[in-house]
Amino acid sequence: MMMMVMTMTMMMMMTMVGRVISQDYGDALTKSILFFEGQRSGKLPPQRMTWRKDSALDDGNGSNVDLVGGYYDAGDNVKFNFPMAFTTTLLSWSVLEFGQFMGSDLQSALDAIRWGTDYFLKATSIPGTVFAIVGDPNADHSCWQRPEDMDTPRTAYAVTTANPGSEVSAEIAAALAASAIVLQASDSQYSHELLNRAQMVFQFADTYRGSYNDVFGDVVCPYYYCDGSGFADELIWAAAWLYKATNNQTYWDYVLNNINNLPQDIKRIDTDGSTTQGGSFAEFGWDTKHAGINIFVSKWVMDRQLNPSPFIHSADRFICSILPESPSKSVTYSSGGLLFKPGPCNMQHVTALTFLLLVYSKYSNSSQRDIWCDNFAVSPSRLVQIAKTQVDYILGKNPLSMSYMVGYGNNFPQKIHHRASSLPSMDAQPAHIECQEGSQYFHSQDPNPNLLVGAVVGGPAEDDSYVDFRVDVSQSEPITYINAPLVGALAYFKEFPFS
Repeated sequence: MMMMVMTMTMMMMMTMVGRVISQDYGDALTKSILFFEGQRSGKLPPQRMTWRKDSALDDGNGSNVDLVGGYYDAGDNVKFNFPMAFTTTLLSWSVLEFGQFMGSDLQSALDAIRWGTDYFLKATSIPGTVFAIVGDPNADHSCWQRPEDMDTPRTAYAVTTANPGSEVSAEIAAALAASAIVLQASDSQYSHELLNRAQMVFQFADTYRGSYNDVFGDVVCPYYYCDGSGFADELIWAAAWLYKATNNQTYWDYVLNNINNLPQDIKRIDTDGSTTQGGSFAEFGWDTKHAGINIFVSKWVMDRQLNPSPFIHSADRFICSILPESPSKSVTYSSGGLLFKPGPCNMQHVTALTFLLLVYSKYSNSSQRDIWCDNFAVSPSRLVQIAKTQVDYILGKNPLSMSYMVGYGNNFPQKIHHRASSLPSMDAQPAHIECQEGSQYFHSQDPNPNLLVGAVVGGPAEDDSYVDFRVDVSQSEPITYINAPLVGALAYFKEFPFS
């Protein structure tokens, strides 16, 4: 009897050891949201990222409009509203799906969303005009300068009825609609304002169709968020979010009437100017919304038992394009297990696709359905397993035992490609640093003096190697739309760490 008790005790202990949580997902969640404070532009409130100070307080003055606020997208000092809106949409979607697991971090996530929407209300305040960019990308990228010191032009670029930009306008509409949903409980009046503006901006984007590529030329193409996939996906994406927010049948009809008009193959243009051609069903990012549309809409199709074509079919194909064991896999995996797609800054794909895996697992599990990849079934729990391997890799379970989130763990990137982080803070050096004076800090072998806590960098190469030096933009630059979907994934694994 004693031997049996001892054996059972040992088995229980072995089980507990086997289920030790490998990562502190709660800590990573807190830090992933904190990162957004370091990206803020404008007049800063009291905040935890204390080394950042006010910047770009005159934005919009040249156009007689207040464009102060918003986010810098990455390691530079330009406000690109197209990816900023996508970031805001995904932050909102993260809260919508997994906000109940965020605990005390939920308010910080809502604050991060509202910092974006406050700015977008300004950027869409003039009827028939949507501001798309603030700052001169070419001039900004020739300087290594703190946002607090900027000498470069703060030109405000707008799309109008005469010179439309449907992709940026529709993505802003999606961001406003998604934000309205998650902010409704805490501020119904503000949520109502966001939703009204979202509908107005969507109408503008749909009525006056055109690409902002044609309006801005080399201000955006080929290096600064050039739209390669067209604007039809953003219009459908925005309509889907508006339907979710309003339950207005008109928006659902818009989705149904236009979804089959999306091209089957698209061109994706990355921020280094490289292009990738591929099936649209497998793409999701700041430029391409196709997989996101199908996953997002699939819940309504499942719940109402609607025609599964094309949404469920395309969503399943997307899942099958990611699973390592799938015969139709279109991504690759490093020997250490990290998902890869062509182009720079691979972590943008890792976090976005990981988030979609978790969302689709949630929807499919709720409907008690498996996903079929050719002749074998994939359970919803398998999607969670794949998602967890990606999150764990980011947080340090990889061949280098390196966390790719700044400030998380003991071994993380020290020399990230980020102007504000790499230059002396205003507290440390109040004197103005000129445009070219910052070059010495860019080339310095020293770690960045200011810790951009929570920033997730572009990540390792396909052989799992990583160059910790800010000159390597693709590997060392953090970007807001890397973190936005990761917030949702971390909230999920905080609640279900043994998944």
